[in-house]
Amino acid sequence: MTKILFVCLGNICRSPLAEAIFKHQIALLGKQNLFIVDSCGTSNYHIGSPPDSRTIANAKKNGVKINHEARQFCKEDFNNFDLIFAMDNSNLRNIKSLADKPEHLKKVSLLRIYNDGESNTEVPDPYYGNESHFQEVFDILDFSIKNLLEKKFNLSPTVAK
Repeated sequence: MTKILFVCLGNICRSPLAEAIFKHQIALLGKQNLFIVDSCGTSNYHIGSPPDSRTIANAKKNGVKINHEARQFCKEDFNNFDLIFAMDNSNLRNIKSLADKPEHLKKVSLLRIYNDGESNTEVPDPYYGNESHFQEVFDILDFSIKNLLEKKFNLSPTVAK
């Protein structure tokens, strides 16, 4: 079983949406038993809160359910997860700064490396944006996660949302 963690700043927009999209895709593939998936934030701003209402609305519009409560990244996450995907370089640095062992660093990367192969491409934060920004983030995450499933796990994701 592969354990995957998605990380953004507050764990109310990008990372819970990435978690929900990943869970949705593996459910469509009937592969839920192969993965444990979670998300968190590097900050403590929203601990215990549900995802942003705009994230929930956008996910629903795209046929994806979100059931999540925000939590903060902790050092134990390095031991509890096999792959840790940051949404942007700032959060990537924050995660890496907590690593105690070299093998922890090997687990961490930006998610969009599966989108376009660029190691420094970020998922933009839609928090201060409008509905179109949330849709843009959904599309980026959906595409990246489908590529992750195909390239890393040899699973052919579904085209339908």
